[in-house]
Amino acid sequence: MPLPRKYCLPFQSRWVQDSSLLKIIEKSRQIGLTSVTALSAILRLAPRGARLDVFVSSRDEMQAQLFIEDAMRWAKVLNIAAIARGAMLIDRPANASAFVLELSNGRRLYSVSSNPNALAGKRGHIILDEFALHQDQDLLYRVAKPLTTWGGQLEIISTHRGANTVFNNIINQIVHNGNPMGWSHHKVTLQEAAAQGLVERINVKTGRSETPDQFLTRTRAECLDEEQWLQEYCCVPADESTAFLTFDMISACQADCLWPNLQFALNNLHSIGPLFLGMDTGRKHDLTVIDVGEQVGDIVWDRLRLELSNKTFSEQEAELFRLLALPKLRRACLDATGLGMQLTERARQRFGWKVEAITFTAGLKEEMAYRLRAAFEDKKLRIPHDPELLADLRGIKKEVTSSGSLRFAGESGDSHCDRFWAKALRQHALSRPSGIGATL
Repeated sequence: MPLPRKYCLPFQSRWVQDSSLLKIIEKSRQIGLTSVTALSAILRLAPRGARLDVFVSSRDEMQAQLFIEDAMRWAKVLNIAAIARGAMLIDRPANASAFVLELSNGRRLYSVSSNPNALAGKRGHIILDEFALHQDQDLLYRVAKPLTTWGGQLEIISTHRGANTVFNNIINQIVHNGNPMGWSHHKVTLQEAAAQGLVERINVKTGRSETPDQFLTRTRAECLDEEQWLQEYCCVPADESTAFLTFDMISACQADCLWPNLQFALNNLHSIGPLFLGMDTGRKHDLTVIDVGEQVGDIVWDRLRLELSNKTFSEQEAELFRLLALPKLRRACLDATGLGMQLTERARQRFGWKVEAITFTAGLKEEMAYRLRAAFEDKKLRIPHDPELLADLRGIKKEVTSSGSLRFAGESGDSHCDRFWAKALRQHALSRPSGIGATL
């Protein structure tokens, strides 16, 4: 029997009530799957004779905590006694903790972050949420699957994150190779969710009165590019074959790393490391990007990114100069091509050797692009979770011209991948010997 409509839409009800030992869903973002998965966890834990606990692995600590909050809400709705135990250490050697919800019958829901070792040695029902976003999907699956040997259920929930993921490999085995592992396969696009009542639910929460068509049109228009729309909402994995930077490279370097503002740096000059700056003068919508990174050991952490759209020359100069004046700023590479020439000359006159003028050529762009990619491959960068930055990093394509030369091109929704080139210029600054002002 389907769950009451007041609790679940049809696609959510089918997922919650699927008791298959292996079940997997490829889904659109923001359709309520994680929330109803918390409901299914409560329903498995609540019976008096329930034998197994539930372990859910989320992509980060915040998501792990939110899953417990969803589960607690469902317990209250269903009048099931439960108490949140907070964070508990569940694996001392791995120093791994979990947020815990305990029901009156003693069964527990453990919600852990993405560390696969936190699951080792446990047994029960296993939920892998946003599986494709985990940094080591292969290890996570290998650790998680044996935990269900004594009767547990394994369920995988995710939006796609590129074609070359363990998640997409499983989907391909199901769809194109006869499903040898025996998964129960679900798939829900945003269009399908909207047709089953999602928009009406969202309207209740937001106070809007959109029709499904209006909602879909607006959501599509708010995407940075077609790739975002197809992958995040239509269950179509992005084609990695033409991308210069893969999702795996990028996601392995993502972290909470930005300063709240420049004043933070000014207040903490004694404790921050060497700073490096790259500035790309945009050519679409007058977007200029200034990227500042801090070197900590052999890793460069993104600390500040200024995006100057429709700013006058003097306004751009003022923003740049206050960054160049930072005592810890060691080197800056500025785009001196076209519109950036005058600004670079003035910066050079005022700040001397720490400023290097970069005139883009095909050869130099290739060198900088590959240096940036090497930093991603070696995990020598830390970048924020930022959809606009992701769009620019993913937007760069390596093309071969008719003459056989390499060319790097691409654009995202609001730039010609200016964020990519600002970061590439910053990494170029890091590679230049300090105190030498050779201009290329």
